[in-house]
Amino acid sequence: MKRALPLLLLALTACGSKSIEGVQTFTYAGGDHRSGSLVYAENPPAGGPHNAMWQNCGVYDRPLYNEYAVHSLEHGAVWITYRPDLDAAQVADLKKLVEGRPYTILSPYEGLDTPVAASAWGAQLKVEKADDSRLRAFLDKYEQGATAPERGASCSGAYGETR
Repeated sequence: MKRALPLLLLALTACGSKSIEGVQTFTYAGGDHRSGSLVYAENPPAGGPHNAMWQNCGVYDRPLYNEYAVHSLEHGAVWITYRPDLDAAQVADLKKLVEGRPYTILSPYEGLDTPVAASAWGAQLKVEKADDSRLRAFLDKYEQGATAPERGASCSGAYGETR
């Protein structure tokens, strides 16, 4: 029985660390609260300095301020963004994808270089279609995932406006 336990732990570790093709990762320290408009290295941002107020998780039909959404990423949220001209059927697919997930944000985002992007603290996946299976895998791995410096902090009761 002694041998079975290490093998089981190895198997569980391998499953939990499975990579998702196309995910880019970044390193950011948490807790860097600043005011005003900020410039980010990624578009949309996947971490970094942010406003002291976080964006309420939920579905939005207008663009959000990066500074509030990034704070939600710090709390363990995944922010799925899409080009404002994405067809209605794909937007509906994205809404279904986030339905029932309390730590997600969905919003249009101007200037995306791909139709859809999923961002978490320190990780990002860009895809061509809303039905790409990697989006669900990204949500499963990063929503309340280990990369979030303040995982479990609130994703409601703060900023709920759009730009």
